Amino acid sequence: MMRSYLFLFLFFTVHFVSAQKDEYSFSKISDSLKTNANSVIRNQKVDITILSQRKMNIKTLRVVTILNELGQNSINAEEHYNKATSLRNIEAVILDANGKEIKKIKQKDFKDVTAAGGSTLFSDSRYIYLDYTPIVYPFTVVYTSEVETSTTAFIPQWFPIDNYMCSVEKSTVNLVYPIELGFRKMELNFENYPIKKAQDIDGQLSYVMTNMPALKRESYSPSVLSIFPRVMMSLNKFHLEGVDGEASTWIEFGKWYSEKVLEGTTELPAETISAIKKLVGTEKDLVEKSKIVYNYVQQKSRYVSIQVGIGGWKPMLAKDVDRLGYGDCKALSNYTRALLKEVGVESYNTLLYGDRDKRNLEKDFVSMQGNHMILAIPHNNNYIWLECTSQDDPFGYQGIFTDDREVLVVKPTGGEIVRTQNYADKENIQFSKSNFELFADGSMTGKTEIESKGSQYARKVRLEKYVPLEIERYYKDYWSSIPNLNLLSTKFENDKKKIRSTENVSISSQGYGKLSGNSLIFNVNAFNMYQDNVRRVRGRKTPFEIDRGFSDYDETAISIPSGYTIEFLPTAIEIKGKFGTYKSEIIKTDNTNLVYKRSLLLNRGLYPKEEFDNYRQFLDDVARNDNAKIILTK
Repeated sequence: MMRSYLFLFLFFTVHFVSAQKDEYSFSKISDSLKTNANSVIRNQKVDITILSQRKMNIKTLRVVTILNELGQNSINAEEHYNKATSLRNIEAVILDANGKEIKKIKQKDFKDVTAAGGSTLFSDSRYIYLDYTPIVYPFTVVYTSEVETSTTAFIPQWFPIDNYMCSVEKSTVNLVYPIELGFRKMELNFENYPIKKAQDIDGQLSYVMTNMPALKRESYSPSVLSIFPRVMMSLNKFHLEGVDGEASTWIEFGKWYSEKVLEGTTELPAETISAIKKLVGTEKDLVEKSKIVYNYVQQKSRYVSIQVGIGGWKPMLAKDVDRLGYGDCKALSNYTRALLKEVGVESYNTLLYGDRDKRNLEKDFVSMQGNHMILAIPHNNNYIWLECTSQDDPFGYQGIFTDDREVLVVKPTGGEIVRTQNYADKENIQFSKSNFELFADGSMTGKTEIESKGSQYARKVRLEKYVPLEIERYYKDYWSSIPNLNLLSTKFENDKKKIRSTENVSISSQGYGKLSGNSLIFNVNAFNMYQDNVRRVRGRKTPFEIDRGFSDYDETAISIPSGYTIEFLPTAIEIKGKFGTYKSEIIKTDNTNLVYKRSLLLNRGLYPKEEFDNYRQFLDDVARNDNAKIILTK
C-alpha cells in the first residue's frame, strides 16, 4: 500500500511539473488566435492597489508569445521609475516553443538608462527594459514586475490588446482603492469585444478579456486608441510630485495645476528681464511683442527630451532654463511664458498629446493626460499657439504634431478644453507651376516651382536642411515616374512670415519619351503624379481614416519637338465625390505648345468600412488619369 501511495505521489508530481513546463507551449495556442497574429498575449494580469492618497502598488504578470520578428514590440517588459516611484521587483523568463525555460533574466541584466535624453539635470528619472534578441521563433516571455509610487495621479489605463496583429488568450486588471478618494472610470470601445466586468463594487473593480483574435492592420486603419478597448481610471483626491490634489472638473484641475505645480516657476534673472525689455523696446502690439520673445527663445535655447509623466509635471525653473540654455517641452514653454509676462503678454501652459497621429485629450474624463506642452496666447477671442521646443517653426504655426486636437489650457482661473488650429483641407495647399521641353530623342529638360502651405508646409520645409545626397534621394523617390532623373539645380526658400515653403528645381531626363516607330509617347503629368497603390481589402473589419486632407494645384507648360504632330491628347476629366474632387485638362496653345492643368482635393474624415472600395476606386481613377499619355507622330 505504501508503494502504491508513493507511486501515485510521484505520478501526480511528475504530471504537475510536466504540465507547468508546457503550460505556455506554442502548440496550446488555438488556431484562431494564430491567424493574422505576430504575437499572442497568453496571460496578462495587472493588480493595482491604491493604499492611500499617497501610495499605490502595481504588480504585473505578462506572458506573451512572439511568433515572428514583427511581434518583438509586444514584449513590453519595461518600467519607468524615479524618486517618487520605486522598483520593487523586475524579472523575466524566456521559454522556447515547447514552453521549456531557456533563460532567466534578473534585474541586473535589464537595460537601465536615464529617461532624460542626455541631460544630467533629471538623472533620477530612469527607464528599465528587457533587451532580448531571440535565436529562433516562436518564443515566450514571462515577465513580472512590482512598482510602488507616491504618485496616484496616474492610474495605469487598462489596454487588454497591445496593437493590431496581436491576439489575446487572457488579459485581466484588478483594482482595489479607498472609496473616500473618489474613484472614477471611463470605458472606451467595448462594443464587440469579449470583455467581462468581473467585479464593480465600492472599492473594487475587475475586468477580463478572453480569446480575442488578432485584428489585421488594413490600409488606412484608424489608430488603436479609437478602435481597441481601454479603461481610464482616476481619483478625485490624488498626489503628484509631492503635492496633494483634488479635482473632479477641468476647471478645478486647471486651477490646482496652476496654483500648486506651476506657481513659483517663472522667476527670471534681472539681466534677462532687462535684455528682453530692451529687445521689445517701444513695441505695443501684442503679436509683435510675442514674435520678438519667441525668436529670442528660439535663438537662445534648445530642446532636450524628457517625457511628461517621467521627467515630472513641474517644469524646471525658468531661471535654470535661462542659465543652461535648454529644457524639455514643459521647461521651454514655461520659460517663454515667463519672458512674455515681463513684456506684458499673457500666456498659458497647455497640455496635450503631441503626435503626428491626431489624439485628443478625453474631455469627458478629468485626469492627468497628455505627453507634451505648448503655450497659448489669447488673441481676438482665440489663441495663438507656440511650439516652444522648435528652433525653426514660424511664430504661431502648428505643424502636424499638435494641430487639430483637443487640449487643456491651464489658466489661473481654471482649466479649459480647447481645440488647436485646424488647417482645412483646402488650406493644406501645394501649388506647382512648371514647364518642360521634350526632344525628338525622348529626352527632356524641365523646371518647377512648388509652393506649400498648411500641413504641406511641415512636410516640405525640412528639405532646406537636407544635404545634397538626401535631396537627390528625395526627388528621385518623389519623381520616381521620371526615368534617369538628373537634378540640375535646387533652391529652397522658407518664408516664415507667410508660412510658405518654396522649391525651385531644374531637372533633365533621358528616356522620358518612349520612341515606337514614328511615334513618341510621354506622360503629360511629369511633376505631381499620384502613384500610391491602395490595396484591395476583402472582408474589411475596420473603418478607414484620412486624418489630413489636402489640395494640389498644378500647371505645366509643355513644349513638344518640331517635326511632330499630336496624334492623341487625353480628354478633360472631372471627378466629384464624397472623398474629394479631381480635375485635369490639356490646352493646345499652338502646334508645339501645350498647357496641362490639374487639381486634386482630398477630404479628410473617418469613413465606414463599407465605403472603402469606393474610396479605392476614387484613387484608382486619379492614378489612371495622372498616368495619361500624349502620343506624337513624326
